[in-house]
Amino acid sequence: MGAMKFHTHEELLDDIWGKKGTPKRDEMEAKLQAEVESYYVGEAIRKARLAQHLTQEQLGERIGVQRAQISKLEKGKSITLASMSRVFKALGVTSAMLDLGKLGKVALW
Repeated sequence: MGAMKFHTHEELLDDIWGKKGTPKRDEMEAKLQAEVESYYVGEAIRKARLAQHLTQEQLGERIGVQRAQISKLEKGKSITLASMSRVFKALGVTSAMLDLGKLGKVALW
């Protein structure tokens, strides 16, 4: 039996998606980053809902959507700024800010 060759995580990414800085790699990394951010927003929605002892159905009734839509939002799917605003307002979050770094902060609602 021959010697096993081990690869670093970076080598595997280079093989699958290309080197850093290539369009394919940049696109995949941006997509993954967006999915991670959506997941965190979904988790925040779920935690806020549970803190108020609401079911997904009850939250859905507050904003006029089905329970399945709340489930998708909590999983980080289908999150838009408009839906995020409606959900958080229904949960009593009266304001939110988007931090744009050097450009400053923008009030979302």
